[in-house]
Amino acid sequence: MGNDGGSIPKRRELVKNAARMPTVSELKATILESLGHAWSHCALSDAPLDLDTAVSDATGRLYNYEAVLKHLIPSDETVDPTAVSATIRSLRDIVKLKFLNRGGKWICPVSLKELGPATRSVYIVPCGHAFAEVAITEIKEELCPECSEPFEREDIITILPSNDKDIERLVKRMEDLKSKGLCHSLKKDKSEKKKKRKGGDLSQEIGNKDEEGNSTNGNKKAKKDDYRISGINNPMAASLTARVLAEQDEKNKLRQLAQTTSVRR
Repeated sequence: MGNDGGSIPKRRELVKNAARMPTVSELKATILESLGHAWSHCALSDAPLDLDTAVSDATGRLYNYEAVLKHLIPSDETVDPTAVSATIRSLRDIVKLKFLNRGGKWICPVSLKELGPATRSVYIVPCGHAFAEVAITEIKEELCPECSEPFEREDIITILPSNDKDIERLVKRMEDLKSKGLCHSLKKDKSEKKKKRKGGDLSQEIGNKDEEGNSTNGNKKAKKDDYRISGINNPMAASLTARVLAEQDEKNKLRQLAQTTSVRR
């Protein structure tokens, strides 16, 4: 080669776009974009997040309350396992969040910082009031600044944690609560009791259901609805629950009607 008027390209001329590690600024931009989506969309349904009715689990993820209800109600429909949070087994595994809304922005009532992807935010269990992390860190008293309800430092939950330290702390808290028989909301975990129920108790429940079958259909429906929402004290939560239950009952009726029609044919 050579003496032909040509040239031999060097490696740096051939490899113009060599692979490189992303810069710190690029990593921060990626994390901020991901947090922006998580702050504006339900982690369960991916629908737009309504912070007026938002709830959170032990991992700090944000959900619409209505989406959690639909997730908990038994259904014959196929559920995508990737969209189901394994940390939510009952309403005791979530906490209703309380954000301060001023001028259409959600802000910390102490520092007045806007809560969102650009601000490290936390909420307190069990009251659910949300603050900027820096505000709670500077407060020495273990009383909620909004409602004065006492709390423990380990019950300060990071909203949408993005670093390993916060995630490990929340995982350890979940393990500690489980060993104490408590749920994320600090209420007693009833799931273990249900597993230990004896066959005699189940038979008694079946007998009770048979006795209720003697009543009219209208009375049965009323009792069923009252039973399913009787433990919900919050009027807003009860209203949402009743609406979701009604929608679910209607879907079940239509499904049964379709099955009956197909069998007759």
